[in-house]
Parts: sequence; C-alpha cells; structure tokens
Amino acid sequence: MAEVTLKDVALASGCSIATVSRVLAGTRPVGVDTARTVREAAERLGYRPNQVARALRSRSTGTVGLVLPQITNPFFPSLVRELEHALHAEGRAVLLADCDDDPVTEAARIGAFLGRRVDALLLIPVDERRSREAVASAAAQVPLVLLDRGCGPGVADSVAVDNAAGMALVLDHLAATGRRRPCFVGAAGTASAAVERRAAYEAGVAALDPEAPGRVALGDFSVEWGRAAVDRLWPSRPDALICGNDLIAAGALQRLRQLGADVPGEVAVTGFDDIPLAGLADPALTTVRQPVGELAAEAARLLGRRPSAADPGPRRTIRLAPHLVVRASSDPAGVSPARRPGCPEGA
Repeated sequence: MAEVTLKDVALASGCSIATVSRVLAGTRPVGVDTARTVREAAERLGYRPNQVARALRSRSTGTVGLVLPQITNPFFPSLVRELEHALHAEGRAVLLADCDDDPVTEAARIGAFLGRRVDALLLIPVDERRSREAVASAAAQVPLVLLDRGCGPGVADSVAVDNAAGMALVLDHLAATGRRRPCFVGAAGTASAAVERRAAYEAGVAALDPEAPGRVALGDFSVEWGRAAVDRLWPSRPDALICGNDLIAAGALQRLRQLGADVPGEVAVTGFDDIPLAGLADPALTTVRQPVGELAAEAARLLGRRPSAADPGPRRTIRLAPHLVVRASSDPAGVSPARRPGCPEGA
C-alpha cells in the first residue's frame, strides 16, 4: 500500500502543500476552519508523518534514551511506565536499555544512545563513583537527568526521593511501637540510594539503641540476600529488621516465616520503595513509598528546562518527600495501610 504524502493530503483538503505542512507540524498559526479541514483529510487518508525525514530537517529525533541498572527490580518498571506517559504527552518516544548492574555495560548503552542521536538521556546510575565519568561525558553532549540515584554534585540534573527523610520515618515508627534492638539489612557498594539509606540509619538509630549503628549487614538489593541476612542475624534476636528495599524485606519475611518467627510480635520488618509485592507479602510489608509519578513528572520538567547540553545554568537537584505506609509487618495491631507525610520537597 502506497505511503500517504503531504501532497495527497493537500489534494484531499483543497489546500496547498505549504499550508498542510504548517497545520500538521504546528509551526505557524493557521485558521481554525482550514486546520480542521486539513486534519480531517489527514485522518481520513491515514496520513502518518515521516519521522526520519522530520528528524533530518529539524536535527531532532524526538527520542529520549532511558538506561536502567536492572529491569528485574520491580520498582523500575513502574517508574518506566510513568516516564513513558509523561514524555509521550510531550511528543517524545522512549528508548529503553538495561545494563545489568554493570558500569561498563552502562557506559556502552549510553554511547549507543548517543550514536542514535537521542535528544536527551534519563539515567538511573549503577554506581555513584564508577558511573560518573560516562554520565559527565554524556551530560556535556545532550540534556541528561539522573533519577532515583546520583553521581555526586554538579554532574547532571537529578531528581530522587529524600532517602534520609524516609529512613527517619521508619525509625520514628519503630520507636513509637517499642522497638529497641533494630538492625539494618542493605546493599553494599556505592549506589547513592544504598549509601544514603544506610547513612541515615546509622545517624538516627542511636536514639533507639547506642549499639544499633554497628548492627549493619550488607549484600545486594535482592530477595536472596534478604533470606541469607536472616540466617546471619536471627540468632542474635533483633526486634526489627530495617531493610534497604522491599526485595530484601520480602526475602527476610519469607525466611522468618520458615524459621517460625512471629512477625511482628518478635520482630518487625520494614522495606523501602512500596513495590506491588509489598502489599501482597505475608504479613503485608510496612515500607517507604516513593512518589513515582512525581519522579517522572519532575524528570520530564527538568529535561524541558535544559534545552541543550550547552545550557550554562547550574545543575538542579530535587528531593521529593516520601510517605510511610504502615502495614502488619511492623504494627502489632495490624494497622491498615496509611500514609504518613515525610519532609517538604527541597531543591
């Protein structure tokens, strides 16, 4: 079937090719009746713009490259969904790449997107230090926004939840429910979210127990590590396991149940992120909810405010307020899910 062209739409609408082009590209104002006639003709004929030709003319591909550390982490698909919706509303398409938590692969994926001439990049960096060189290089070439994790000050615009505020909500809740022997189960390495959550625990937990800052077990953000951590920690009988994300917490809950532990009677368990699995766990998981929709909207807004990599404006850092969702894994009364506000948004 032959491709419908601007000339075909012009003949069907009775307008010039130049007028049809202005209407469909939205480059110049056209009368309301004329615009309606052109659009009706284009729709009737099934006209679709040639994006390749448009990109060659405008030097813009209308695409944004999105690089993720690990698509199997359930937090990331929900974020991808919100990002795709936010960018689609602006007429941009999203290209997705998974780097399997490897900084070398991450750098290669970034390079591949730049080779495809994406207009901008969104990135959740694998590691705060080891990702920095590739991120800084890319940010000098196209607008780039970091999501959920950072690469140090001044490297690129970034938006993330306030991890310290989220951990403070957890600690306040556990203190209010009488927990006094907590320990932290998190991820090793220098991914900024892992570092910030661990640091916030160590800074705030001494109010519950002066010995608690030293009770830290580090592995990775996985269900398997949550199970293994319980085997390591349960003989010392902590009364709360504060987990660095919901996957760790899900594994911890599973292993505690296998060991016959009473959750939350003997030990409370908390997570971070509020992935769908959190509400389905047994018992349902108390966790810190990340505002995924706001993260996506702010990322799109930041891309729009920096039209080119050469923009001399300062790098912007946005931190969004988390919410504590209290469920049965930490509350003896089995409180139904409730939001508890975090700190105000800052920049």
